[in-house]
Amino acid sequence: MNNPFKFGSVVSENYFTDRQEEYERLKQIISSENHVIMMAPRRFGKTSLVNKVINSIERPVIWLDLQLLTGVSDFASQLLKQLFKKYPFEKLKFLISNFRVIPTLQLDPASNNVEISFQTRVESFVQLEDVLNLIDKLGEDRSKPIVVLDEFQELLNLDKSLDKKLRSVIQFHKNVNYVLMGSVESLMRQIFENKKSPFYHFGQIFTLNKIPLSDFRDFLDTRFAKITERHDEISETILEFSKCHPYYTQQLAFHVWMKIEREQDSENIVQNTISDIILMHDNDFDRIWSNFNNTDKKILIGIAFSDSKLLTDEFKSKNNLNASSTVFSGLKRLQEKGVLLKTDSYEFDDPFFKEWIVKKRNEN
Repeated sequence: MNNPFKFGSVVSENYFTDRQEEYERLKQIISSENHVIMMAPRRFGKTSLVNKVINSIERPVIWLDLQLLTGVSDFASQLLKQLFKKYPFEKLKFLISNFRVIPTLQLDPASNNVEISFQTRVESFVQLEDVLNLIDKLGEDRSKPIVVLDEFQELLNLDKSLDKKLRSVIQFHKNVNYVLMGSVESLMRQIFENKKSPFYHFGQIFTLNKIPLSDFRDFLDTRFAKITERHDEISETILEFSKCHPYYTQQLAFHVWMKIEREQDSENIVQNTISDIILMHDNDFDRIWSNFNNTDKKILIGIAFSDSKLLTDEFKSKNNLNASSTVFSGLKRLQEKGVLLKTDSYEFDDPFFKEWIVKKRNEN
């Protein structure tokens, strides 16, 4: 049988886990005149959900990841490059002849890809403004394009005033839906909920949470029922470990399925699989750990062993953490790095990393 679990890439169809309510709500917003601000930690399924919605709408999509950009001029070049993948070459070539700064185009006949570059001596936002206005113009005589800007919190790393400049242009666009996605919630809320921010009330805020326990249990159970009689127990054990994190639940389920197929079912199959995955990533975790400062290491060790909901005086004393300001600045830093999540408590984004810390400390 084919393994029914998938992780590490965009999932769809049978691999997609529920999210029906979120799907309908997101589709309704994108189909309206409104823009979407989507917030969720990395690997929560933002890309898969947005991809599923826009595929059902069948409109041109321009998708760009801001964390991969090197500057504002590169922003303009990569955005324009995406347009050439969606619209006829000759049409775009004619339209960009009206740009204030004409880019250099280089067509590769073999792959049909277009390489684009702008003159760096010209003020770079002029280039980006022309490309953004071109997208709005393209929406006048064709179905409205959807522009997805992923990891949007990286915007100010490209230019400290880019938020003001960008908002001043796209607020007038009537033929585009913008989907602005981000994985660092604190930074995203600062951009979109701070009254002094240029992007305050720019669009509908859409927070993607973990998949509900009952829905995820049903998803796992129906699939494991095809290969083992202990499907209920296995599903529960996986979710108890992963805490319903979409990515790590799928990862663990995928490897448990493989292990069942290879070795048959065993009593401790989930725990044995967890140990295998930790061993597989031992070098990665060791490298990540070596990059933390001592305060961050103490915080992570404390949370790994106590699962504390509040960093109490007892917690700080036990883990040699003195000043509260130092603790909370460390927590904020670890959240922004994506190592910790804040729900009703502080928890590890990656449960395997947490287990690795516990294992290494117990070995000492």
